[in-house]
This record gives sequence, C-alpha cells and structure tokens, in this order.
Amino acid sequence: MASYRIRQYQDKDFDAVRTLFARGMLEHMPAGYRHVLRSARVQLELLVLFVLVRVAGGYWLLGLGAVALALVAIWLVVHSYSTSYVQQALSTDLADVHGTYLRSPHSCFWVAEVGGAVVGMVAVEPPEDPAEREVALELKRMSVSKEHRGWGISGALCGEVLRFTRARGFGAVVLSTSMVQVAAQRLYESQGFRKVGATSPGLLASLLCFQIFRYRCDLPGRAAAPPH
Repeated sequence: MASYRIRQYQDKDFDAVRTLFARGMLEHMPAGYRHVLRSARVQLELLVLFVLVRVAGGYWLLGLGAVALALVAIWLVVHSYSTSYVQQALSTDLADVHGTYLRSPHSCFWVAEVGGAVVGMVAVEPPEDPAEREVALELKRMSVSKEHRGWGISGALCGEVLRFTRARGFGAVVLSTSMVQVAAQRLYESQGFRKVGATSPGLLASLLCFQIFRYRCDLPGRAAAPPH
C-alpha cells in the first residue's frame, strides 16, 4: 500500500476536488434506489398499483407494466435528487473553495494526496444553525476515491477536522450524512460521533422514506473559548 499525505487545499486542486466529490456522491444512487424499494410503504403502493391496474384493465400484464413504469419513475426521481444535490454543491461552496473555506480562521479544507493525485477531501466551517455556531464547527464534503478506501484516509481526514476544531476552542464537531451512506456512518461513529437527529429534507424525500442523519462529536479538553 502506497503512503498518502494530507495537506491544505491549493487552487491547483480545484478540478480534482470537484470531480472527486461528484463521483463520490453519485455512487450512492443505486443504494438510494434500493433503500426506496425496501420501504414497506413503497412496496405496498406498488402492490396497490398492480391490483388497481389489473382490475381496471383486466390483464395482469397491464398491472406488471404499470409497476415497471413506476420503478422507472422512482429511479428517475432518485437520479434527479442526487444530481441536483451535486449541482448545488458545485455551484455554491465548491465553485470557490478558497473563498469559502480558506479566508476564515474557523474554516479550512484539506485534501489527501497519493503520488501527486488528490484521492480524498474534507472541509470544516461554522454551522448554519446560529445556536451551534457558538459551540461547534461542521465537517463537510468528506469524500475518498473508491480505489483508496480502506487505507485509513477517511479517519485521518476526520482527525484533521477534530484537531482543527479543538485548537480553535470549540467544544464539538457536527455533520450531516444520508441514511444510505452506511460506511460513512460507521466511520463517524468510530471517531466518537453519535447520532443526534434525523430529518427528511423535503416532501419528496419524506414520500421516499429518505432521511438525513445529524451527528455530533463532543471534544474533551478544548483549548479555549472561541472568539465572538
């Protein structure tokens, strides 16, 4: 196994970071689709659809066709939701990584490098919630290329965020991850994070039984109170 190093983001990393993030997020589409299909509510709705079309049309093939169309529609919804999330990130903070994460004393962006290539990334910044801003920083944009998972890179990137946060006097790190990102959940829990909440990011997500989990890691022995 080749060695890796973690360093602060540089402008030359712009394209690599955006590509790494997009690929990492879009990898979760099949898992999201499978999660929707395993939902008892969705399975019941598909069964009801089959029965109604079968009764109305008189042919069981019509019922199967309706279910097949519904499955295609669900995939298109999952695909649209995933690509919209990626596009939003690429057009906001990842459109100006330096300006977003490297101009404030309470934010930063790191990359993991192997053989000169960027294979991992993570960021930290103040949370959007005003109440959390007083006591915590937020871990964001964690991603490691598929070929380099299992090297300990994710844990090392997470450690950078925890050390950065503690050094600036904050008492906790918070983050959000989707319910289908099981490997990420295991990583965060191994680093001391605990789940503190779950929400659906919209009506469509609620209908698809999709949730975003909120995690928090309390840091012992913080250095000092953060400046106001």
